[in-house]
Amino acid sequence: MTAPTTLRFGSTVHASLRTRTPRRFGRSARLSLLLAAALGLGSARAAYADDASAGASATSDAGTGAATGTDTAAGAGTATSTAAATDSKWKIGVGPGVVITPKYPGSRQLTVFPFPALDISYDDRIFSQGPDVLGVNVLRGPAYHVGAALSFDFQSRKESDDPRLHGLGNVNGGPKLKLFADYTWWAFTGSVALYQDIAGNHQGTTVSTDFVASAPVGGWLFSVGPGFTWANGTYTRTFFGVSRQQSAASGLPTYNTSAGVRDVHMNAMVTYDFSKHWNGSVSATFGRLEHDAANSPITEKRFELNTLASVNYKF
Repeated sequence: MTAPTTLRFGSTVHASLRTRTPRRFGRSARLSLLLAAALGLGSARAAYADDASAGASATSDAGTGAATGTDTAAGAGTATSTAAATDSKWKIGVGPGVVITPKYPGSRQLTVFPFPALDISYDDRIFSQGPDVLGVNVLRGPAYHVGAALSFDFQSRKESDDPRLHGLGNVNGGPKLKLFADYTWWAFTGSVALYQDIAGNHQGTTVSTDFVASAPVGGWLFSVGPGFTWANGTYTRTFFGVSRQQSAASGLPTYNTSAGVRDVHMNAMVTYDFSKHWNGSVSATFGRLEHDAANSPITEKRFELNTLASVNYKF
């Protein structure tokens, strides 16, 4: 079973989704825990399909000894048809999800909103999972993926979110270009993902690196591991900086920022297969803002918690 990475939305796990962690479920970067868990579940489904095909072939062979040539041909055709039906390259899972994330980076308040938990892939090549609206694994193998995706980042900030933000202006969420790579060895997965703002929302660039260890136990899959997020100067100025104009309008002191480590975090995810078609998962990223992000006059709380829970029906 492939070990999952974190589900993330944008630059923080809002992290799985992205996994990767991953999933920024707002944070940050990557194939999600849900993605890798889905790949593992896909492998199990493929194994089930192989068993079913083998069973159909055995039944056909047993009947051949007493059948006519016409019956033999019909049996072979039925076995071929069954194999084709069970070897579909499509993996489809849909269901409801809920996201719990800080109202804005550094906020004490949490916000909760529903989220469609999509888990769709074709031949482990094209996928739509979590905040990754559409992605492609340009390079892939049994243990690695390298690719790109169009990802939607929910991370934003409105002046109406808190009286302290008056005069700072709004920061909108939007689409980002995601470049990612992951590699799995035994029960361990390392991943890196870059998010680039392509909507002109001044969210700049973030890069998240994560390391996850996974352990399947019966129908359960447990994953846990550390990571950190780096952000460029554009990102830190947008979310944590205070310019002279903003200071005059808000009353907050001016605050200059630069590129650096935004946060360090710990990812955790639990997935459970209720049946052949149903599974549920809960992923969380526990983070601590660092350096310019932690010391900003905008920041009320250094500790961040981003959580995603979902239930999926697999076709």
